[in-house]
Amino acid sequence: MSKSLTIRFIGLVVLLSSMLYCQADTETYPQPWPQFIQNNTEAWLQSPPLTTQDFRGKVVLMDIWTFACWNCYRSFPWLNNVQAKYQTEGLAVLGIHSPEFAYEKMPESVIKKMQEFQLHHPAMLDNDFRYWRALNNRYWPTFYLIDKQGQIRYRFVGETHANTPKAQKIEKVIETLLAE
Repeated sequence: MSKSLTIRFIGLVVLLSSMLYCQADTETYPQPWPQFIQNNTEAWLQSPPLTTQDFRGKVVLMDIWTFACWNCYRSFPWLNNVQAKYQTEGLAVLGIHSPEFAYEKMPESVIKKMQEFQLHHPAMLDNDFRYWRALNNRYWPTFYLIDKQGQIRYRFVGETHANTPKAQKIEKVIETLLAE
């Protein structure tokens, strides 16, 4: 393959990859928030079993994560700051732990990581990926914003850090949903 053709091919791959990544945020919303698939105590960390009804009247920032994901835990400082900033205004943060690897399915390991990263919000274990599939999710981390009526309004994919354009966009949406 000639050098020129190789460069064009690489450019095409980069373009298509970026189009697919951007497509991840373009689903049509609002959508109904699926009911949680776990109702046993062992599947809920830092909380008794919850239902989506328990969050009515609150804006929810739901984080789909797994503890071996670097992008997930590099987002935790921002997530903790957002929780501290908006929880008195009606924001609830919820984690859904969908493990990529078998060793991530152990509740004790997830608890240890939640303590390490100072995550104080409830988390549901989704070891069988049923909730992941109910959301039609494909990425770690993914942040969903649910309005006070229980509708998923937005989805943001990927690592997020404070004071970046992405974080500012998410926080602006949170403020808008809280004001509704």
